[in-house]
Amino acid sequence: MRYGAKVLFDEVTTAFTPGKRYGLTGPNGAGKTTFMKLLSAELEPQKGNVVRPRKLSVLSQDQFAYDAFRVIDTVIMGNKRLWSALAERDKIYEKPEMSNEDGMRLGELEGVVGEEDGYGAESDAAVLLQGLDIPDELHERKMSELQGGQKVRVLLAQALFGHPQALLLDEPTNHLDLDSIHWLQDFLNRYEGVLITISHDRHFLNSICTHIADIDYETIITYTGGYDDMVMAKTQIRSQVEGQNAQREKKIAQLQDFIARFSAGTRSSQVQSRRKEVERLQVTELAKSNIARPFLKFEPRRPSGKHILEIEGMNKAYGEKSVISGFTASILRGEKIALMGRNGVGKTTMLNALLANSPTTPMAELRQTTGYEGAFIDSGKVVWGHEASVGYFPQDHRALIENGKSVMEWIWQWDPSVSNEEIRGLLGQMLFQRDEATKRTDVLSGGEAARVLFCKLMLQKPNVLVLDEPTNHLDLESINALNIALQRYQGTVLLVTHDHDLIDEVATRIWHFDHDKLEDFKGTYEDYQGVHA
Repeated sequence: MRYGAKVLFDEVTTAFTPGKRYGLTGPNGAGKTTFMKLLSAELEPQKGNVVRPRKLSVLSQDQFAYDAFRVIDTVIMGNKRLWSALAERDKIYEKPEMSNEDGMRLGELEGVVGEEDGYGAESDAAVLLQGLDIPDELHERKMSELQGGQKVRVLLAQALFGHPQALLLDEPTNHLDLDSIHWLQDFLNRYEGVLITISHDRHFLNSICTHIADIDYETIITYTGGYDDMVMAKTQIRSQVEGQNAQREKKIAQLQDFIARFSAGTRSSQVQSRRKEVERLQVTELAKSNIARPFLKFEPRRPSGKHILEIEGMNKAYGEKSVISGFTASILRGEKIALMGRNGVGKTTMLNALLANSPTTPMAELRQTTGYEGAFIDSGKVVWGHEASVGYFPQDHRALIENGKSVMEWIWQWDPSVSNEEIRGLLGQMLFQRDEATKRTDVLSGGEAARVLFCKLMLQKPNVLVLDEPTNHLDLESINALNIALQRYQGTVLLVTHDHDLIDEVATRIWHFDHDKLEDFKGTYEDYQGVHA
């Protein structure tokens, strides 16, 4: 498969075996989603063929395709044969009078419904929806009434429904909270068909994958084990080949030196054998890897005071719904707090309330991303330390980057004292090529917009980072770079994320939201899990 001069796959032959779970990895632009489309028959290969099982299920990316249907019906549509039989059966039953042919056809359809476990379909679909945090009261609603994140979870339930022989999931953990991700991991570890998934969640891949199919060097190489196993094996194999090449090159240089010295003399037979050996020792050509790793480094311009933030008796409600009730906490310099809990329980509300009371967060930023009028607390106190300077990465980060500017112009406004070369250097660290500095902000992808915001934070050098789901549009290499940068950061961090490894490896303190209850746990995520096991 190629697009113009860009080759994605060249003579790729690979197979996926029932009972095995494959993570499809590779850098952005390597062809992961294209390969999924080839497997699902949404695209046809330009050369070669794909053999598929009869019952193949794909996570739909179109959130609006099922707006006219009930949530429970949308899930059942995941089993196309069953849904078709149910729809035809209902049409026959709606007829005022049935013919003999209708009666015969009904018998056939009831057979299909029985074979496909159709009589328990609604209860099976409800179990999937509950596991993905879609409550019972939404099951009879139309899809059009759901929010975007809820629709994605219904479409995931649709893909999982009906015991497919093969399951293709592109970013299944997007819009899932940590509890739903853990439920999905358990479900997939029990699944007996072929699973192929694209994910930028390292912990998810390590937890479910028996194999990694890595797209790089214009081909697909399958490694046994999870993501970390693949990275280690890939590094070792490349180092081994590079080491062998270095030895061969040294040997070839010695042989060529001998040939140059004696080719005109009396030792022609020895020269001839040396030439043959040079041919035999040809160096293995190493294709260039597509992988590019960004470099993130957050450095505070100046340290904050020891007491960075005091919260006393904070209350926040939306209408009748209490979100934060009587919360009190004291945060010290250098603490890294992960805000955890189901979607919609108040994590972003908490960040917005703290930001609205911060002396250094420009109100324009909150206006663009949250509608800051609703951000202020109802009662209680939020007091920031006088040396606190806050850097903010909003969940809706695309809204913060206004259109009509170049990337360089947008970044430059946050510190007009820096030179163009410094900004180009930052952009280079975040994988923007030199000519991409003049790219218009209007055309940035989600991942590019996120990397531009990280440039802004590195330029501002705040001593407090407030990050609301910063990994949503990042690839694995960028998430790993963010993880390392946050571990090394000397300032204070408030972090909302559903990335297990980020919480596990960065957080020194957990705020766990459960409706209007908020637990303040002073310790790592591992300690927290031990206490709540």
